[in-house]
Amino acid sequence: MAGFHTKTFIKHDDYMTPKYAWENIKQFIPNDKIIWEAFYGDGSSGKYLQELGFNVIHKQVDFFKNDIGEIIITNPPFSQSKQVMNRLYELDKPFIIIMPSSKINTSYIRKWKDKNLQIIIPRKRIHFIKKVDGETPKNYKSRCNFDCFYYCYKMNLENDITWLE
Repeated sequence: MAGFHTKTFIKHDDYMTPKYAWENIKQFIPNDKIIWEAFYGDGSSGKYLQELGFNVIHKQVDFFKNDIGEIIITNPPFSQSKQVMNRLYELDKPFIIIMPSSKINTSYIRKWKDKNLQIIIPRKRIHFIKKVDGETPKNYKSRCNFDCFYYCYKMNLENDITWLE
């Protein structure tokens, strides 16, 4: 029997969204709404959305205790996906959030089945930018090993599943 060695993994939720991830869906984000980029990270995500011409509120506040803006566009910490989806359910406001495609099989996503949750599927994987203590680790290569969807609610997309070209 072959032996195997275990590794100690440190869980990090600090993965920043590259600008192209927001450029991919720019056409689906309404220009006339105030966006709340609800998870601050290093601040770049809100800056990118502003550079794309959107009115964005992006400050370090607790998503679970606040309700800001008219729509939420964000990349939440994946380790808190269940809590985030439950909070979004409570808020009942339009959103586009990035989460792993595997989340579609969870009970907390399934409870959205009667609320017309829609999905945008990117053409390629989104390669997030890892941060540890606010810095990108030396020699870090941005290679994501899983697929993500844009999960959408009340965005009035033409199709329930939209495949990006």
